[in-house]
Amino acid sequence: MRIALVNTNRIQPPIAPIGLDYVAEALAASGQEVEILDLCWEEGWEQAVASFFSRREYGLVGISIRNTDDCSLASRESFLPEHAAISRTVREHTGGLILLGGVGFSIMPEEVLDRCGADAGIWGDGEFALPELAARLERDEDWGDLSNLILRKNGRWHRNAVSTPPLADLPPMSRGFLDNRRYFREGGQAGFETKRGCPCGCVYCADPLAKGKTSRLRPAAAVADEITRLLAQGIDHAHTCDSEFNVPEAHAMEVCREILRRGLGEKLCWYAYCAPAPFSPQLANLMRRAGCLGINFGVDSGDDGMLRRLGRSFRSEDIFLAARSCREAGITVMFDLLIGSPGETRESIVRTIDMVKRAGPDRAGVAAGARVYPGTKLAGWVLQGERKKGLIGGEDLSRPVFYIDPGIAPFLFDLLDALTRGDPRFLFFDPSRPASNYNYNANQLLVDAIREGYRGAYWDILRRYGTS
Repeated sequence: MRIALVNTNRIQPPIAPIGLDYVAEALAASGQEVEILDLCWEEGWEQAVASFFSRREYGLVGISIRNTDDCSLASRESFLPEHAAISRTVREHTGGLILLGGVGFSIMPEEVLDRCGADAGIWGDGEFALPELAARLERDEDWGDLSNLILRKNGRWHRNAVSTPPLADLPPMSRGFLDNRRYFREGGQAGFETKRGCPCGCVYCADPLAKGKTSRLRPAAAVADEITRLLAQGIDHAHTCDSEFNVPEAHAMEVCREILRRGLGEKLCWYAYCAPAPFSPQLANLMRRAGCLGINFGVDSGDDGMLRRLGRSFRSEDIFLAARSCREAGITVMFDLLIGSPGETRESIVRTIDMVKRAGPDRAGVAAGARVYPGTKLAGWVLQGERKKGLIGGEDLSRPVFYIDPGIAPFLFDLLDALTRGDPRFLFFDPSRPASNYNYNANQLLVDAIREGYRGAYWDILRRYGTS
């Protein structure tokens, strides 16, 4: 069967749609003919859609939705109107079955399907469900009972049971279905995945909704094979796409050892998202020897009471130890902070900023206001009673809705300004502050830096570009 896959993510700097790359690989391995329409590179996507689908017919069309919005309280830009327009335009030009998928879709699938008007969707892994769906369509068999499928039944969207096969069952990833060289040239890095899913209990996080609540591990050899193929394309800076690279720590060490065994650590510069615990000095040293240059720790807060309320399993002392281990190993450190969740106070904010200054990361990103995703514990808390007063953007969580505890809202931004003024380590998720903005969507400083040859994690590019 001839299958089209459509990338709707058009933010700049461009980020390669790794999920679409993986799905294309799985479809091809099952014997299907796959073509990708990558709208990232198209100035006029309407004409690109019309031209692409005028050339031939496709029995199945998969549309990937990576992000629903830019996750910024300051801008609150939703991408869903454009995604919906793209989906409906595709519908005008093909009679094939249209499915939605991707991480952004899987966070709120029913809401996105309502907006986009597709026939059905794949919730979670697409690499296993789509090949089976294509095979059934070819055999003219019923496909309504497929795992991970969301389709209309009796006028409502219905979720089939979720299947999470071992990631060892994925085919080898050639990374050849997208123009990854161009993404690297204009986007500064590539992504790779060592696991999927997250067992952490963060009350605000949508990753477990989209990828599952348990860590499913890729074989270290498969990860190293993929890195080898990226290097063969001239791509020598990459970032892990895992929720937390070090959860579990033993698997992270296994991946690092395989990279070292093949001598790839001397060729690849890479970055990772990690939790502050478990994070041992042994892992820090192993990651650095394997080529890791920087780690982004999602620390959220420096106040132990807030960490408990946020569902984090670590405490402020773990954050200090992780930063020290990285510093001693020669790894650059970024902290991500989340300020304003239920229970936040003036005192907890002061403790958090003080903790950051004492821990000494190279950069610290400050996100004021928590994005409220449907299905999370945070959503359950703030959509009832007095807490509704802290909502910014209404109660339709398919739109960019944020929460700031009403007790701190009147002075939050003035307090953050006073506590961080004059300290260049602090970045803000705020497009109105171009010199310290780490909202990566439409960030002109970042685009300029990449054009001038900077490579790596975006926070580290901004760090180095700002001091050059």
